[in-house]
Amino acid sequence: MSNHVPVPARDTEEPAFPAVPDRAQWRYRPRRAFWRSKVVRAIAVVTLLTLCALVILAIVRDQTGTEGFLVGLGLAVLPVPLLVAAFRWLDRVEPGPWRNLIFAFCWGAFAAALVSIIANSFAVRWIATATADPASADTLGATVVAPVVEESAKAAAVLLIFLLRRRDFTGLVDGVVIAGLTASGFAFTENILYLGRAFGEDQEIGTSGIGSMTAGTFFVRIVMSPFAHPLFTVLTGLGFGFAALATRRQRVRRVLLPVTGLVLSMGVHALWNGSATVLGPWGFIVVYGIFMVPAFGLLTWLAIWSRQRELRTISGQLPAYAAAGWLSPAEPLALSSMRARSLARDFARRTYGPPAAVAVGEYEVFATTLAFLRHRALRGAGGPDFIAREQELLHHLWQRKAVASPALTYAARATGQVWAPPQYLDYGGYNPYRS
Repeated sequence: MSNHVPVPARDTEEPAFPAVPDRAQWRYRPRRAFWRSKVVRAIAVVTLLTLCALVILAIVRDQTGTEGFLVGLGLAVLPVPLLVAAFRWLDRVEPGPWRNLIFAFCWGAFAAALVSIIANSFAVRWIATATADPASADTLGATVVAPVVEESAKAAAVLLIFLLRRRDFTGLVDGVVIAGLTASGFAFTENILYLGRAFGEDQEIGTSGIGSMTAGTFFVRIVMSPFAHPLFTVLTGLGFGFAALATRRQRVRRVLLPVTGLVLSMGVHALWNGSATVLGPWGFIVVYGIFMVPAFGLLTWLAIWSRQRELRTISGQLPAYAAAGWLSPAEPLALSSMRARSLARDFARRTYGPPAAVAVGEYEVFATTLAFLRHRALRGAGGPDFIAREQELLHHLWQRKAVASPALTYAARATGQVWAPPQYLDYGGYNPYRS
């Protein structure tokens, strides 16, 4: 065995290791704690949510009976596609990963619901024992305990994604979408419980049809207020969204804003519960008409305004890359219009097939992420790895530029945002998807 030790080259580049051409086959790797593995963490999260699902669904079934559980499940699932579609539509500019959205919904439906039903039951029993007044304990539990417990349990999902998936949580829209889907999951499980109980009561007294408890509960919870829980928790999401916009130096703001949002969500939730519990049916109608409907309209406007603000960010940041030659002059205009984006994908699909449309869609996502990354960097919130992330995104754009650039230029021209010579819309004879 030789005592020779190789001497690295004295330059700035990493030395070559010709004896091991494929680094994927390296035998010696740095040791990492097992819990740092993405696979281990994913398995842990799935296991936790699965256990929570089994327990909470068993509790709900125990309280409603098998038949009531199935009826409640069938009715509670009806508003879920509407809610998911609404929040996904809001997130179309820079779509978040599906894994985050699925986690948020499942956390609300299983983990938050389980924590809430256990904590609420314990608190009401304790208050009833301490005060010897079960009626007051139920009222206090519904108006004070439930809003605090439930909004805290739902906020945990927003907090986890904010801390652990920070790159996917960049502003107000992300906060609204994550919080809204978490609350939608929570409302789904809660609706199974309430509808199942109502069906059980109807079975006991022999009522059915429009005048039944099931029909009344369905009308109030599914028809009139499917957005009630999302409305509460979206306030928490907005707090985290504003915190995401803060710079690294604004630490107090990054803590106080989420806390303020959480407190507001608890307050609105308490007002909603109290309107029915304390004020009775007429109080519920008054609060619903005077407060809840305008609040829902205001938050809807704010969410749409935030989405338009994202599009303005794209139109403001991407021209710098067009000036540097990475994008054509028309692309920032097309990328800041949802209609133009759709037209670009349709143009690529009609001209060169579905793979080209996929490439254009990926190009739009990478360009959007690049615009937001630059926007955060200019505000001092880009992070130390800004240059590496910027170059990675530019690399992905360059790989798809031959297909996406003409399609986006066509879309900008078709929507009247820019004029371009027809020959510029050609692929120049190059088509990577031509067989």
